[in-house]
Amino acid sequence: MSDVSIIGAGFSGLAAACYAAQKGHKVTIHEKNATIGGRARQFSEQGFTYDMGPSWYWMPDVFERFFNDFGKSANDYYDLVKLDPGFKVFFKDQESLNVSASLDELYAIFEKIESGSASKLKQFLREAEYKYNVGMKDLVHKPALSWFEFMNYNVFTGMMKSHMFKSVSSYVRSYFKDERLRMLLEFPVLFLGAMPQNIPALYTLMNHAALTQGTYYPMGGMYKIVEAMSELARTLGVDIQTSSPVEEITTIDKTVKGVYTSNGFNASDVVIASGDYAHIEQALLKKNERNYREQYWSKKTFAPSCLIYYVGVKKKVQNLEHHNLFFDTDFMQHSRDIYKNPKWPDAPLFYVCCPSKTDSSVAPDGMENLFILIPVATGIEDTEEIREKYFPEVLKRIEQHTGDTVSEHVVYKKSYSINDFVQDYNAYGGNAYGLANTLMQTAVLKPSVKNTVLNNLFYTGQLTVPGPGVPPSLISGKISAELAMNYLKKSNYEKAAV
Repeated sequence: MSDVSIIGAGFSGLAAACYAAQKGHKVTIHEKNATIGGRARQFSEQGFTYDMGPSWYWMPDVFERFFNDFGKSANDYYDLVKLDPGFKVFFKDQESLNVSASLDELYAIFEKIESGSASKLKQFLREAEYKYNVGMKDLVHKPALSWFEFMNYNVFTGMMKSHMFKSVSSYVRSYFKDERLRMLLEFPVLFLGAMPQNIPALYTLMNHAALTQGTYYPMGGMYKIVEAMSELARTLGVDIQTSSPVEEITTIDKTVKGVYTSNGFNASDVVIASGDYAHIEQALLKKNERNYREQYWSKKTFAPSCLIYYVGVKKKVQNLEHHNLFFDTDFMQHSRDIYKNPKWPDAPLFYVCCPSKTDSSVAPDGMENLFILIPVATGIEDTEEIREKYFPEVLKRIEQHTGDTVSEHVVYKKSYSINDFVQDYNAYGGNAYGLANTLMQTAVLKPSVKNTVLNNLFYTGQLTVPGPGVPPSLISGKISAELAMNYLKKSNYEKAAV
């Protein structure tokens, strides 16, 4: 049995811990915060329960595959419901659009908006399914330590047939003319952190997840997934230590010997870092032990940060669904305010999650739980004055589109933005989602999952392979754990031979 230390109890850290413990190792997770879950933490106030971060449950097969690896099912831990409509989109001066969970209804909606688009959507989704199978079953499971991993004929052919060198924007626009349909199909890649013009069309696989597989919700909130993973981890023998920030990774002769936390020293045969990659390297390692200099991170393209409002409303708000996208301003201008000329947007698009439409447990009877998110650039100034400026603006637009009053019924409000991401997660630039999945930040071009100087330090999470999002984080945890276990197996074999 070897000692494995994991830094951070987010999705990737919990996943890595489960896989390492399954192999019989002694696993300890060191979590900086008082509660586990990373960006997926949860809090309750005045009878409202808020998921702090991720709110979309897509790719249910990835979650199921994770639990299946341990002889379990997601249904063993939480009640998963499929949302219908999956989400709602509000446009400027045009009728809102409910995205049905039924493909036949969706085809009819497309055809009504643009003649001939139903057949085009069928073809588009067939190609999206192919990309999903290539991407989620082949590409994302590779550690991407070398381009040779992708030289398998089937993998290489799959990549080429997935329009890797064509942008999402040009690909979508080759199918559809109506701007509403284009925005609907480009929207899922916003979670990947770049303008649709800069993300490879491979990632239209997200439309297979959003439109074909559908949108789900675990009753009780996304934190139910965290609770499920922590329960699984503990049954496997994992020791989860909260309020235990790692202050130093101790090394001797290019080998990690353990980690110093606020609770003392923890000897380790291998360390898997699930915390912010840049922070781990810049704050916990010596200069000659880092994969990358600080300048490396400053030149990377990060996915957005965000300004979030957790809001309690003392009434039921009409004409909102569980997930709501407000695309009633200039999509391209907001994107430029994030990526081209980073600044606070003048007229932002935003997203509203209203889980109380599905789950009565997250709000007092007769009230509404709102999670309002505005994507913003990383590294910009974050002040209370700026946060307060946007709140009445978004409420006014919600009222305009729903035809219902909201502002005068607000009984609880809390904001969360760039400074909080830095404080709570040591997030570089206050990023919320990790690195953007641009072509030049794909696979081997992402920060390496393995430290190239220290032979027993590995990285996992949204700043390494496969990338941002909850399902990719689960996969990332597995990738890093498998590399770490292979190292331990080889190391223990060499010791036994001596």
